[in-house]
Amino acid sequence: VQLVESGGGLAQAGGSLRLSCAASGRPSSMYGMGWFRQAPGKEREFVAAISWSGIITYYSVSVKGRFTISRDNAKRTAYLQMNSLKPEDTAVYYCALDPTSYISAASTTEREYDYWGQGTQVTVSS
Repeated sequence: VQLVESGGGLAQAGGSLRLSCAASGRPSSMYGMGWFRQAPGKEREFVAAISWSGIITYYSVSVKGRFTISRDNAKRTAYLQMNSLKPEDTAVYYCALDPTSYISAASTTEREYDYWGQGTQVTVSS
């Protein structure tokens, strides 16, 4: 399984970006997807997660109400819509896939995710 992120770049504070994560290969029949980020000098942290069904979503406190995670299973793609961006959102964003998930389950912890993308840089200027 390979994950490829796209959509990162430079945005002004208050602006928006949409990240995409396309999965290729042969993931399991049902899998959860998540987004994490790592800012310079900091540990990687959870951002958002979504179940296979799309019904269950989780967000970190710092992004809740501003970011929206979604997925298109037919396209094997997950998305992260980021609105009202802040300079503190600047980080490398990683998508991840949990192959052992259930139809309506999603994980917020890194150890549940077996596959990771290469990351995409998001920079928010003030």
